[in-house]
Amino acid sequence: MLDLEVVPERSLGNEQWEFTLGMPLAQAVAILQKHCRIIKNVQVLYSEQSPLSHDLILNLTQDGIKLLFDAFNQRLKVIEVYDLTKVKLKYCGVHFNSQAIAPTIEQIDQSFGATHPGVYNSAEQLFHLNFRGLSFSFQLDSWTETPKYEPNFAHGLASLQIPHGATVKRMYIYNGNSLQDTKAPLMPLSCFLGNVYAENVDVLRDGTGPSGLRLRLLTAGCGPGVLADAKMRVFERCVYFGDSCQDVLSTLGSPHKVFYKSEDKMKIHSPSPHKQVPSKCNDYFFNYFTLGVDILFDANTHKVKKFVLHTNYPGHYNFNIYHRCEFKIPLIIKRDSADSQTETCTTYSKWDSIQDLLGHPVEKPVVLHRSSSPNNTNPFGSTFCFGLQRMIFEVRKKPLLFLSEHRKKRNLLLLMNGFLLPIAIKACAWEWDNFSASWQKEETLQPPL
Repeated sequence: MLDLEVVPERSLGNEQWEFTLGMPLAQAVAILQKHCRIIKNVQVLYSEQSPLSHDLILNLTQDGIKLLFDAFNQRLKVIEVYDLTKVKLKYCGVHFNSQAIAPTIEQIDQSFGATHPGVYNSAEQLFHLNFRGLSFSFQLDSWTETPKYEPNFAHGLASLQIPHGATVKRMYIYNGNSLQDTKAPLMPLSCFLGNVYAENVDVLRDGTGPSGLRLRLLTAGCGPGVLADAKMRVFERCVYFGDSCQDVLSTLGSPHKVFYKSEDKMKIHSPSPHKQVPSKCNDYFFNYFTLGVDILFDANTHKVKKFVLHTNYPGHYNFNIYHRCEFKIPLIIKRDSADSQTETCTTYSKWDSIQDLLGHPVEKPVVLHRSSSPNNTNPFGSTFCFGLQRMIFEVRKKPLLFLSEHRKKRNLLLLMNGFLLPIAIKACAWEWDNFSASWQKEETLQPPL
């Protein structure tokens, strides 16, 4: 049985690990995997039809704990303990819930002190006792006597006089004063762990197409000791097509991984006469997982030839490999008898809306089957890659999209994934090698989580 410390408006954890409000989804998953012998039977809950309408949930069924992540920024929003019989809880080092101590209303009052009058939810038949960043719920049908309900007490708050011995049914840790209005806080400094994160990424364009990326980056102050410079730093960096490997290293720092491409398996679709000639060297990727970005370098010139932006939607094969890239890309729309106008495609754009803006695909899609090895299958099905106006759209049956934009030999690939998936081993990007409908497959290495 887990023995955990409760910190209102902040965290739930012990000496080895801690779930902190504002923590990215990938870090929480990494904790669960590292301690898989202690924390078992974890479920991933999500909405397949509307992945942005409902929170993403990690359900620790053996321990009676749910971790609720915001559907948009994918940071930890609420920690819920829904079965207090499966876990020990303490506050300021003193237990208020264990096998020997029942979490009664008297015990809560002794451990946490006085607070505002409780609120009764008649629809749920639950009484909520609220502290700042912490709430306890008591269920009425478990009481032996009828509680005294005074709807006009305490300036209109529905309040109850709680019978002695009533025990807690659920506990919530959240940010702010209201569980209903809470939002995931900014990532705490303790979660940066020396990494740099992208707050947003703007796609830069010139007269002929995409020219590079402008990244607004976040990092925690670094120095000797732990959080010696306890301050978040914000700065901007730009990376362009044609930048050298050294330029990118000096701009963004070292990548998390470097992956060298294997032989191109889609060469058969290439119209080039030299397609059967084996390459003497391989292009390579810089994988920036916390930025949600991959950068591909040409093996001969060592210059940037492709950007890959990952949106990390639940339901895609590569889910939870990269952090979500909050990108914006300007689309030049030309309409009959009207001047060109600019529309913006974001991480949350839907395939239908993009088609309405740009027109319908001309070529038939290429079907993309992803699996970690020839003997494995992908339970989430295949995706479809459409080529349209120098762009690539990778689409699921009920999709948000994956988008790519190409300028001559330069292209920009935006992965907007469909619905929730397990942790993947490899990510695949597709390049529109020739406007007539020729595809080139490229693989990027994913880190084991």
